[in-house]
Amino acid sequence: MSEKVKYTTDSSFEKDVLQSAKPVLVDFWAEWCAPCRMIAPTIDAIAEQYAETAEVVKVNVDDNTGTAQRYGIKGIPTLILFSGGKEVERVVGATSKDSISRMIEKHAGAKAQVG
Repeated sequence: MSEKVKYTTDSSFEKDVLQSAKPVLVDFWAEWCAPCRMIAPTIDAIAEQYAETAEVVKVNVDDNTGTAQRYGIKGIPTLILFSGGKEVERVVGATSKDSISRMIEKHAGAKAQVG
């Protein structure tokens, strides 16, 4: 896993996500979820690519049921982009790197660093 991806919990979600100065992509996932494991390398690549303009955090829904319930997570993986402490976009299910990139670029106001 990329060192740019952080894990957050019910107790640190407010600080890690809602109070972040940058947009934050939250990956709601679980160990047993095959589609979650399938998109994990994409999430890592996104974290590396957008390290300057956005944060990427993961929430294990089995270990952090409060946060999962608060945001109505019914299916995983669910990716939610937060900006200014508010949910601005949501994607349920595995999705492409391009789709995630567009979502971040729309709200981060800056392109990824290349190379």
